[in-house]
Amino acid sequence: MFHVKQENIMEEIKNCQICGNSKFSEFLKCKDHFLSKELFTLVKCNSCGFVFVNPKPENEQLHKYYDSPEYISHSGTKKGIVNFIYNKVRNFTHKRKVNLVTEYSNGKSILDIGCGSGELLNLFKENKWETLGIEPNPKARDFAKSSYNIEVKDESAISDVPSKSKDVISMWHVLEHVPYVNERLKEIKRILKADGVLFIAVPNIVSYDALYYNEYWAAYDVPRHLLHFSPETMKNLIEKFDFSIIRILPMKFDSYYVSMLSEKYKTGKNNLIKALYIGFLSNLKANKTKTTYSSLIYIIKNK
Repeated sequence: MFHVKQENIMEEIKNCQICGNSKFSEFLKCKDHFLSKELFTLVKCNSCGFVFVNPKPENEQLHKYYDSPEYISHSGTKKGIVNFIYNKVRNFTHKRKVNLVTEYSNGKSILDIGCGSGELLNLFKENKWETLGIEPNPKARDFAKSSYNIEVKDESAISDVPSKSKDVISMWHVLEHVPYVNERLKEIKRILKADGVLFIAVPNIVSYDALYYNEYWAAYDVPRHLLHFSPETMKNLIEKFDFSIIRILPMKFDSYYVSMLSEKYKTGKNNLIKALYIGFLSNLKANKTKTTYSSLIYIIKNK
């Protein structure tokens, strides 16, 4: 049974990590439906609109909120219909990611930050890429190394990666987990070659499924997801580091997967038909705006 005394581990964020403003408004109270059942508060910066968990668990406590065999980003479990579908879709989308990255990159060296259990990096390796993974979870890291014979290091090793050494840096649904996003972007800026490409995929807080499910939206995933981006706040963050977003692409499968989890959190049941309908509706509405899909891939280059 997961239990942490919340009052002993919380850290209050004083300033917005994007604009530095110190005035926030409460955005939403949201439960950790996945594991701890604790209640967390999301706040919205009064200046730039950035949404984030505040207060958040202290960094040394965050790992406890991932400590479950059901956390499929790290385990690859196929137990249950949602996890089974997730793994099938993940295998398909990994191949598309390799093709997408290859299309935009001038070279074949990649640093995948938050590489999980290594399936994507292994595909790059099979396609003759020079690969390096960063993964903070030791079980996922060990699985990746033993199963695929790829180089995967702990998060602290980012500082040891040589400057201007990588053609591609990718963070697939990882940036939302990062406690100190400015420090991470500084390191990425240092490591990426001048003509390199950065790929960031994150959930989209202004998607239809986010608005529909509200506090039950699975992509809030508090407190594992500390940061919650819209296209506007992502643009503001990226431009701080003299990057430019050159293209934004949808992750259309995410609306279905997130809706399946959200329905379960909201009703306690696997309402598959309802979830598929909401996922379809979310994509349909996003077709008009192009920037309100459930999750977005940002393709980014140096200015």
